[in-house]
Amino acid sequence: MKIAVVQTASTQDKAANRDLVTRLVADAVRSGPELVVLPEAIMADFATEGGSVGELAEPLDGEFVGTLRKLAAEHGVAIVAGMFERSCDEVRPYNTLLAVGSDGDLLGAYRKIHLYDAFGYRESDQLTSGEVAPVVVEIAGMKLGLMTCYDLRFPELSRALVDAGAEAFVVPAAWVRGPLKEHHWTTLLTARAIENTCYVVAAAQNGKKYCGLSQIIDPQGIAVAAVGEADGFAVAEISADRLAETRRRNPSLLNRRFTVAPR
Repeated sequence: MKIAVVQTASTQDKAANRDLVTRLVADAVRSGPELVVLPEAIMADFATEGGSVGELAEPLDGEFVGTLRKLAAEHGVAIVAGMFERSCDEVRPYNTLLAVGSDGDLLGAYRKIHLYDAFGYRESDQLTSGEVAPVVVEIAGMKLGLMTCYDLRFPELSRALVDAGAEAFVVPAAWVRGPLKEHHWTTLLTARAIENTCYVVAAAQNGKKYCGLSQIIDPQGIAVAAVGEADGFAVAEISADRLAETRRRNPSLLNRRFTVAPR
C-alpha cells in the first residue's frame, strides 16, 4: 500500500484551507498513493489561547467533509484529515479525524481522546474529548488505527489499537514547537513503531507554530520517508509482508505478560 503524508499549515480561513487541501491532494496523487494523510486541524487552525473554535466547527455533512469526499472520489484515493466537528457543547467541538474511502464514502471518524493540557496550554478549554475507544479503519486491505498528535504520549491507546487489529497508526498532528518538542515528536513516533511492531504514518502542520517533520516509519523504527520543515509531501510503501516478518523476528506482542484495558 502506497501512502503520501502531506505537510503544510492551515489558517482560520476555512475557504482558503479547502482550496489548499484541493491543491495538495492533487499534487500528492501524482505519485500514485492509495492513501493521502493530511495534518490535524487542516480544516481550520486552532484559536489563540483564550479563544474559541466553536464557530468554525462543522458537522460531518458540512463543507469540509464534502470537499474531502469529492476529492477522494475524483482522484480515486483514500484521505485522512483533521477537522473541528460540532458537539453537544457549542463552544467546545470535537477534534476529529476523518477517514474517507477512495469512492468518497466516510469510513470512520475518530474524536481525539487526549486533549493537550500540557506545556502551559489547555486544549480542553477549546475542545471536547471523544469517547475512550480505539478506531480502526480498513483501506486497501490494511487496517489503520487513528490517533491525533498528543495521543502519541499515551502508549495505552496504541496498544488498544493494535489489539483491535491495527497494522499501522495514522497520526495527523499540529505538534507545537518548543524546547525539546521536536525531539519528543520523533522519539515518540519511533517508540510507538518499535514497541508495537507497527507502521507509523505521521502528517504534521509546520510554519511558525508547529514543528513539521512529517514521516512514515516502518515496524523496525526506521523512517522510510520524511519531510523536513517546509511544505511538501513524502511517499512510501507499507507492506503486510514486512509487518509479518518483523513480528515473526520480534514477537513482543505475543510475549506480553499483561494487558491494560482502557478506562
